[in-house]
Amino acid sequence: MASKTCVITGASRGIGLATALRFAREGHWIVAAARNDEDLEKTVEQVSEAGSECLAVTADLARPEDVHELIRAATARFGRVDVLVNNAGCAPLVAIDEMTTEDFERVQTLNIGGVFHATQAVWPVMKEQGGGVIVNISSVAAVDPFRGFAVYGASKAWVNTFTRATADEGKSHGIRVFAVAPGAVETRMLRSAFPDLPADATLAPDDVAGVIASLCDDRMAACSGQTIFVRK
Repeated sequence: MASKTCVITGASRGIGLATALRFAREGHWIVAAARNDEDLEKTVEQVSEAGSECLAVTADLARPEDVHELIRAATARFGRVDVLVNNAGCAPLVAIDEMTTEDFERVQTLNIGGVFHATQAVWPVMKEQGGGVIVNISSVAAVDPFRGFAVYGASKAWVNTFTRATADEGKSHGIRVFAVAPGAVETRMLRSAFPDLPADATLAPDDVAGVIASLCDDRMAACSGQTIFVRK
């Protein structure tokens, strides 16, 4: 099997790290993006232990210039981008009358802007090489938001719509686009918001990573544009 170049945002922990390791075990090259250098170094170590090559790119996905530099770095190192996983995001659990302007803008610039700019940056690369796969990480909150997730849930509903639209646009170029919308996943982000949630009610990050990897199979091409819900 030919190695693919897989760019993963938010790759230092949780779903992003699990996805990087799954792709690494399948023999693919990893481009891991996150804000924290030390966490990224640990990702590189784990990917290397899994037997694959990893390029770490320190980037804040809320900054368009960082996003475009990420894709430039990936193509400079590996010559192509076969898979982009838009995983980086934030999920402030805040009542609507207590949410600050800073909270609101951070959700918009990361959960929406990060996905848009990464997709826009990788689009000409995938068009030129004749195709690719983009997987956007959404959430069950897009259709069933928990109280306090009004803005977060709305941002993920945007992701689902953006997925459908870009899948249609990408069809003639061989670009497939999917959204994966998990329920509660056992991550640091989840525990910071819901410390008392029973562990048996959560998905493991690798459960979601398995779905992401399956969508990169050519046999899933007919499902491009769909949002795949993953629940316990």
